[in-house]
Order: sequence, then C-alpha cells, then structure tokens
Amino acid sequence: MRSINKFSALKTAIANGDKTSVKDLLAQEPIVELEKSYLVDLAELNGNEEIIELLKDAPIKR
Repeated sequence: MRSINKFSALKTAIANGDKTSVKDLLAQEPIVELEKSYLVDLAELNGNEEIIELLKDAPIKR
C-alpha cells in the first residue's frame, strides 16, 4: 500500500486534473487494486479521460 502522503498527493493531483503529477506518482510503485478502483472513480467524477486511462493502465500490486 502507498504511504498516506503519496496517496493524498495522488488524490489531489487527480482532483486538480494534473496529468503530469498523476503520471509521476503512478510511476513510483504499483497500486493496490482497491486504491486503483477508488482513484478511477475519483477521476471519473472529474471527467478527465487522460487521467482515467493513466489509472486504468497502472500496474496492480500483487
């Protein structure tokens, strides 16, 4: 699981529509499936298709 700070930063970047930050944060480590689902839902609320695709393509930590 990501640290709370990294997860919060990822949520903030999604809410702000900051594709570059989302991409950088996702590149740091795989994401837990539950977190990924939540973040995709958050991105869908904002309607940013590029961020939604970045999240959907992010590797899942097993």
